[in-house]
Amino acid sequence: MQLGVNVPNFGPGTNPARLQEWAQTVEDLGYDVLMLSDHLAITPDVAAQYPAPFYEPFTTLAWLAGSTYRIKLGTSVLVIPYRHPLQIARMAANLNDLSEGRFILGAGVGWARQEYDVLGVPFDQRGRLTNDHLRAIREAWQDAADYRAGDIPIWIGGSSAAAMRRAVHLGDAWHPLRFRTNWLPDALKSMKALAAKANKPIPALAPRIILDLKNEPADDSRLVGEGTIDQVIGDLNALRDLGAEVVILDPFSGDPSETLRPEIAWQALATVAAEYRRAEDRREAMDHAG
Repeated sequence: MQLGVNVPNFGPGTNPARLQEWAQTVEDLGYDVLMLSDHLAITPDVAAQYPAPFYEPFTTLAWLAGSTYRIKLGTSVLVIPYRHPLQIARMAANLNDLSEGRFILGAGVGWARQEYDVLGVPFDQRGRLTNDHLRAIREAWQDAADYRAGDIPIWIGGSSAAAMRRAVHLGDAWHPLRFRTNWLPDALKSMKALAAKANKPIPALAPRIILDLKNEPADDSRLVGEGTIDQVIGDLNALRDLGAEVVILDPFSGDPSETLRPEIAWQALATVAAEYRRAEDRREAMDHAG
């Protein structure tokens, strides 16, 4: 199972040099994927959670592609109705080409009604628009050889029933975002049933979880990825056993001032990377002994 990081591309501590530090740190720690979030118009509802500056993901990932060499680059998630589908298809294909095949298109419907209004996109039609745009993007990749899209995977973000249906019909992987420990097993049963009803393969599992290390154990109501290092490693092992191919860690807990102190998140990511490698080594040793 691969591990990735959702890097904050917003907030008072974020600037080009800091973003480059994030990319180099995440890659040096051995993580496999680096992802960025998406907003275009920093309306009050967006700014309350993710204040400016907010670096647009396509341009930022293209820039970071030049300062990394191995790590995959993706969006978690691109709000699909905000852009024309042919624009998305072109930018994604170009970014994939510039990064030598390292791009992942994480796709979602978004939540910020004010941002939708400013962009002139009907909020109440965002689900249908997302589905239509994704079909158009895939068609553009298939029909236009000059896009050189290769095999860009599409991860469908979201935990709703609509997102799960979208993942079955239009995605390569399902990318649920931040959930509690007892939710995923039942959700996967629903996903399996949806895939069987549609006569389609079950999409790969690539969740994004919070990373919130604590000194004391968190209680049973905690989010996956919240708690002591032992709890977090246990969560990663459980996700692997449920079939996750990639898990994205999100070290942002909600306070924009965290972006001024990235060293705290870097230390947490270093701790998880080291402990997870040790756990994997123990697992391999037990497999060989058996």
